[in-house]
Amino acid sequence: MDAVRETARSLREEARATNERRLVVLDGTREAGYTATEAVCGAADCRPVVLSERDGIGVSARTLPPNRADELLGTTNDCVVVDCHDACRPNAIGRAAGAVDGGGLLVLLAPPLDSWPDRRDDFDETLAVPPFGLDDVAGVFRRRLVDTLRAHRGIAIVDVDAGLVRDDGLTDPAPRFAREGFDLPDEAVFRSAVYERCLTADQRDAVEACEVLREDGQAVVLEADRGRGKSSAAGLAAAALAAEGRDILVTAPGYRNTAELFERASEALAALDCLAADEREGKGHPELRADGGGRIRYRKPADAVEESADVLIVDEAAALSVRMLESLLSVAPSACFATTVHGYEGAGRGFDVRFRGRLDESHEVTLQRLADPIRYAAPDPIETWLFRALLLDASPPADQLVTAATPETVAYERLDPAELVEDEPRLRETFGLLVNAHYRTEPDDLARLLDAPNIALRALTHDGHVVAVALLAREGGLPEETREAMYEGARVRGNMIPDVLTSQVRDIDAAVPVGLRVMRIATHHAARSRGLGSHLLGAIESEFDAVGARSPLGRFEPVDYLGVGYGATPDLLSFWQANDYGTVHLSTTRNDTSGEYSAVMVRPLSETGAALAERHTDWFLRRIPDVLADALDDADPDVVREALHAADGRVRLSLTDDEWRLVASAAFGPGLYDIAPGGFRRLAVRALLDGACEDAAAERLLVRKVLQARPWNETTDDLDYVSERECMRALGDAFQPLVDRYGTDLAHEEADRYR
Repeated sequence: MDAVRETARSLREEARATNERRLVVLDGTREAGYTATEAVCGAADCRPVVLSERDGIGVSARTLPPNRADELLGTTNDCVVVDCHDACRPNAIGRAAGAVDGGGLLVLLAPPLDSWPDRRDDFDETLAVPPFGLDDVAGVFRRRLVDTLRAHRGIAIVDVDAGLVRDDGLTDPAPRFAREGFDLPDEAVFRSAVYERCLTADQRDAVEACEVLREDGQAVVLEADRGRGKSSAAGLAAAALAAEGRDILVTAPGYRNTAELFERASEALAALDCLAADEREGKGHPELRADGGGRIRYRKPADAVEESADVLIVDEAAALSVRMLESLLSVAPSACFATTVHGYEGAGRGFDVRFRGRLDESHEVTLQRLADPIRYAAPDPIETWLFRALLLDASPPADQLVTAATPETVAYERLDPAELVEDEPRLRETFGLLVNAHYRTEPDDLARLLDAPNIALRALTHDGHVVAVALLAREGGLPEETREAMYEGARVRGNMIPDVLTSQVRDIDAAVPVGLRVMRIATHHAARSRGLGSHLLGAIESEFDAVGARSPLGRFEPVDYLGVGYGATPDLLSFWQANDYGTVHLSTTRNDTSGEYSAVMVRPLSETGAALAERHTDWFLRRIPDVLADALDDADPDVVREALHAADGRVRLSLTDDEWRLVASAAFGPGLYDIAPGGFRRLAVRALLDGACEDAAAERLLVRKVLQARPWNETTDDLDYVSERECMRALGDAFQPLVDRYGTDLAHEEADRYR
């Protein structure tokens, strides 16, 4: 162990001297790895936090299971140990690295590196979704991970069974100069005590940029990689604004994301001698209060959209959906968005690619980028390794490489994971497109893409560059005992659509057909609106629309339907309808992060798939009027409209003579809708299915008043009618063409009475 101790001591000294981090890989048996960990931590003079399923390492002041690695976010440590013997979890590795301070060590305990990719562990169990087994899981991600560990600087590799140091990880860096100081702003509005708490010139500039938030119509975007101090800058600015008496509302995917912001804000309010109350603990909402009435309070995104404040601060904005970000714009007259470019815990580019344009339309935007790391010096070799190993900085092809792409110029390709990792540029292009398409992509998603047996990748390429990509998941085809368990409430991984239709909609046979779910589909932003997404879906359908189509595993089996489940927006519903996907379900609860209700849609490819789609469309249409008047009474009317437009079914109009007489007289004469809404409701569903209304405004009115049963005053306000009387008259006008189209002879006679 002497060589191991000397290596650890030298690495630690070099890390401290450069304010960088170093990584030690201890590969071999578990017991030898635990012994070596004690030697490393003793020689490096550190007490680590350990991520492990077991408590037997004996060197830690704190041990967490890897699935709770998110608790490390916002903390700094001189050493974090990740035990990979039970499971190699990419998320845990990324979060652990992010919690190591400059001068510190990251330690990975691993099985022998040569055989590690071929071993199956607890994380692989999560990838072995039914009906696949553990033997079906590949080891591509770990093979690539091992290659990066052996190739990068600053990484020591120790064979703990042999006691042999295969690579000491020392980089022999050039002398590093001390970080230069910086001056406080000359004409700052915020008090100097706030700026004195900044650690870098970048952070000072970020706080100064936030001074504009004192005015309405301003937005500040703080953009940085992890560890640059953007959350701290937002917290300092929040304190300065609260000290002036302003109400600051903070939101993020979870309160843990804002811990650093609130800590810095509390310190700054204390430095300003105006901290009246610090209520971050307990069961209530976290809140800081300042003398003079100012406050800083946290709400989760789904609740924040219902609040109002003087200034809104959104931390980890890249981890929220575009729809949620747009909804938050109405919360306050000015807003700050702190966004991570390459997040260890998952990030997306929806903020940059799609939301920034919307923000520029509504606010005067100040963009402030923070480049200087605070926790460690740049360039840090472990950050370089981590970005490559987890593809945190993956990006699509440069715009100029794909701007000429059209359906006529692209090639349809199956992307095999084992081949993809041998082509690093193509892998980065593919994963970068998927990151751009989704508001939250985690390191675990990379391993899932490369190793999960139910996952397949299909792409369109232009001159060899990936211009559109679809991530597909095989679902269904489950054995009877699994279907029974699902029906009785058991969660079955990786079978989202069968799970919803079985456990929620109560169809015990929903998991019999085999489906292929489009988990994500992405088109390069420089080649959008050219039909490439639809072209890709069409090519996928052609490939799988036949008995004996090749499945993602290479086995031969029929695919009964294509499906998709996503946070519903009008544009997305319209897109999927245009590609012949039909609505079979709308969720009755909103996603906490996106704030959207989810839609499930299917496209049958076989008689079995058609039977599944038909019975679920029929059941969806029979239950949707009641659901809209209850759990979905606050859904966006445009979402409801498009969901019904996309439902490929019919509703029988079984109105009685009395109901037809009432509908006709309300449309053309003195009849009153409120007397018996039931007939109006059935007619409204049929009209929305058939597209029988004269315009979108009439459809929104049918949804809001008739199907969602909102009071007249709310409907009037929501749809911008001048008065309730005008709203009532508009509802009558909306039913006139419906009476003409669907009405019985009796209904037409009643209408003629008042024409």
